[in-house]
Amino acid sequence: MKYIVIGLGKFGASLAEKLTEMGNEVIGVDIRMSKVESIKEKLTHSINLDATDIEAVKNLPLSDTDIVIVAIGEDKSANIMTAALLKQMKVKRIISRAVDPLQRMVLEAMGVKEIIYPEEETADRWAKKLNLEGVVDSFELDGNFSIVETRIPEEYHDKTVKEIGIKEEFNVIVLTTMTVSKEKNDLGTETDKTSVQGIARADTKLYKDEIMVLYGHNKDIKNLLDEHRKFKDGL
Repeated sequence: MKYIVIGLGKFGASLAEKLTEMGNEVIGVDIRMSKVESIKEKLTHSINLDATDIEAVKNLPLSDTDIVIVAIGEDKSANIMTAALLKQMKVKRIISRAVDPLQRMVLEAMGVKEIIYPEEETADRWAKKLNLEGVVDSFELDGNFSIVETRIPEEYHDKTVKEIGIKEEFNVIVLTTMTVSKEKNDLGTETDKTSVQGIARADTKLYKDEIMVLYGHNKDIKNLLDEHRKFKDGL
């Protein structure tokens, strides 16, 4: 995977380093040369530029990047301006940091659906979430076991937990399922709302585009998600 992390403060730098350690190609960007210099040996590339300047941003390899993360924190206007430029340039996937509910609403109104609250969420958690394709959210219980939310793939549609047999095949347990509906925030922008359906049983049916909550060893969950990706890609 290829990432660009814009904003190399404490959270952004930590996230960029962890994604690099996981074997990804990561470009770190910051307007402060001191931040760029301090991290350049730990990332694939580090670049000093003003991410609110459209001409400067055009020099980034956006079309070849899977995810751009706007990790600018202390300057909310720069954060929002950068996200707006990236939306204008039709970046594949944008994830932005927000420091308060109003900033989140503004970002959502612009069409940025994935928001990070660094004060509540660790860089380590986001690195693991981003490194596993298909993960909606995750919570690591220790260094080996996690609870992971992932969208139910098409091949599981209208089948029961017993029928899909992931406990037997992958040693992963389905804890519960969640439906996804739309609701409007205070600015009138539609956002996703999830509703937990209760403890999953053997006869619980799964439906594509809903979410299942999994528990298992990290390597087993990764194997399961890799199989989903292969099926989706027709491999």
